[in-house]
Amino acid sequence: MSFPPPVHEAKIVAPGDLAARLAALPRPLVFTNGCFDILHRGHVTLLAQARALGESMLVAVNSDTSVRRLGKGDDRPVNALADRLAVMAALECVSLVTWFDEDTPLERILACRPDVLVKGGDWPVDKIVGNTQVIGWGGRVVSIPFIHQTSTTALLDKIRRL
Repeated sequence: MSFPPPVHEAKIVAPGDLAARLAALPRPLVFTNGCFDILHRGHVTLLAQARALGESMLVAVNSDTSVRRLGKGDDRPVNALADRLAVMAALECVSLVTWFDEDTPLERILACRPDVLVKGGDWPVDKIVGNTQVIGWGGRVVSIPFIHQTSTTALLDKIRRL
């Protein structure tokens, strides 16, 4: 018996194909980004709260090499980009997911011109990459306070101690 690919995989969009896919999404468009190496409650809470700020949401995920350049550890990311994209795409609150290999997602932000740019509460609005540009075209930038004090680094430290 054969099965079709999961429907959520169609939400994964190569950076070069974003424009056409974004044109079909309702506005306001929310944009957020991150490594999302091991998805946890803090991630999914933030993503759901971000999505509530608009009609659709694009998530840009750091490539494997981009994660390594962030200095999170020699063994990071734990999950390869393709796996992180698929897990992200499976979330109901995510409309589309793409990736970036640069140190910041600025190119993706400029390409999609989101109405709302979101990061977690550890990012002051004035330090969020793309804040000046998004505010400049009339959008808003939001730093959502953490409800759950969780992190992938802390989770990995806990696992390593077992």
